[in-house]
Amino acid sequence: MAAEIVCSRWTALVLRELLCGSTRFNDLRRGVPRMSPTLLSKRLKELEEAGVIVAIPTAQPGVVDYRLTDAGEELREVVESLGVWGQRWVESSVTLKNLDPSLLMWDMRRNLKIEPLPTRRCTINFTFPELSAGRKSWWLVIDGGKVDLCGFDPGYEVDLYVRSSLYSMTSVWMGHATLRVEVDAGRIELTGDRAIAGSMDAWLGLSPLAKAYRRHVA
Repeated sequence: MAAEIVCSRWTALVLRELLCGSTRFNDLRRGVPRMSPTLLSKRLKELEEAGVIVAIPTAQPGVVDYRLTDAGEELREVVESLGVWGQRWVESSVTLKNLDPSLLMWDMRRNLKIEPLPTRRCTINFTFPELSAGRKSWWLVIDGGKVDLCGFDPGYEVDLYVRSSLYSMTSVWMGHATLRVEVDAGRIELTGDRAIAGSMDAWLGLSPLAKAYRRHVA
């Protein structure tokens, strides 16, 4: 019965998003971009019926917050262990196929560290030149202690331009490569504020599983 709840398709990824702090339907969709809205609704309903989450109405009509129950929180170690196992043992050439820029940027936004950045508003533009027009450019806007992700030009002056293939940037994020190596090889280009570029290793949001992969290959 436990396997029926947790092991159906996409459920572990939905749980991962909930455990990472996403509570709204649209945020959950951004964290699992290849999952259809209909199937996401179905999985959320199943998790609610199983007592793993609760749907709490908000002040906005028709909008709810999905919150983990105690039973849902107890799945944290299960989901994290699955991620660590995959990072260590699933072949990297397989995991780096069919990459998704929206998922990469969403996770980078979530894990970005604001402390090394200037206290003023900062805008960082990521460009993946090999992708189509609607998927190639992304902006991270750091302002007032918050990090926003835009798939369109927010109109702010850009402090740092990061130009990279999606493969190279994802490799760094997953811990399969280092930023220094990719920059030195010319696969990632940094243009703009030198201080922000120089501290990119400190503020860049790597996957929480990157250390697990590096320990495995060391």
